[in-house]
Amino acid sequence: MENIWLFIQNEILAMKWLNSLIGDLLGRLNIDITTRIGGSIQFFLYDVIKIVILLCTLIFVISYIQSYFPPEKSKKIMGRFSGLRANIMAALLGTVTPFCSCSSIPLFIGFTSSGLPLGVTFSFLISSPMVDLGSLILLMSIFGYKVALVYVVVGLVIAVIGGTLIEKMKMDDYVEDFIKSAKMNEVEAASMDVKQRIDYAREQVGETFKKVFPYIIVGVGIGALIHNWIPTGWITAVLGNKNPFGVIMATVLGVPVYADIFGTIPVAEALLAKGAQLGVVLAFMMAVTTLSLPSLVMLKKAIKPRLLGTFIAICTFGIIVVGYLFNLMQSFLI
Repeated sequence: MENIWLFIQNEILAMKWLNSLIGDLLGRLNIDITTRIGGSIQFFLYDVIKIVILLCTLIFVISYIQSYFPPEKSKKIMGRFSGLRANIMAALLGTVTPFCSCSSIPLFIGFTSSGLPLGVTFSFLISSPMVDLGSLILLMSIFGYKVALVYVVVGLVIAVIGGTLIEKMKMDDYVEDFIKSAKMNEVEAASMDVKQRIDYAREQVGETFKKVFPYIIVGVGIGALIHNWIPTGWITAVLGNKNPFGVIMATVLGVPVYADIFGTIPVAEALLAKGAQLGVVLAFMMAVTTLSLPSLVMLKKAIKPRLLGTFIAICTFGIIVVGYLFNLMQSFLI
């Protein structure tokens, strides 16, 4: 069983065969992959092709699943639960929704305007960009199944606790009035047959690919630069175990960056290979996907500053705690 999993991990998810193939092809072109330039080219081509293959496959599968959960149906599902169970359900539904926070905010606004409890909608808002099926598979392809599973679990825990705290603080008055007065479309989405769901999934592949591909190129480019040009000692000194504030630095630096899970993973991969601690790179990923500056600007239009500040504080604290937790667990996970 272990051998089967290793095959899946190395050859299907990590696609190590692809890395070897690219290395051989570059060798035939007289490009020495042991040099910085050659190594950068190999890293760039391998990661871009690998992520694109996984991206398109994952978007198709996830979009097909999403076709069973239009906003109206998702609202009805969440409306059947109350208390902590409602927050858990909202966090779980966030795993099969859009890949970035800016895409999640319109759904959050729709759920809030339809009358769902504010804490429940915030559990969804936190979970949706931070934890999705795509991140699980991509994390498995690079960091292994242990890291991926723990990442998803702690991401869901942050979403549930964050939403629950906001609910307990009774901050409904800090939602903008136009959100309260708006009404979500109550018309149930027409049921689709298999062919329509496949067509929908294909459309989502095209649309999402166009949105995220530039971030993949930038992310892999930065990863190649880190992997082949920045000395290991520099990364270790700033983001390794010699710096107790590495997690805090990574969280703060991740906020002004706008990308998604597909663009941040190559950077995280290169940082980890250079000696950065696991909790540091995962904290950076969580901050980028959950607290990106553009998404906060969009969210500010829907909620008042006090609620926005509470949301940022809860997410930041949770990410930092999780980062240090991963640092402590690194030897057991990798």
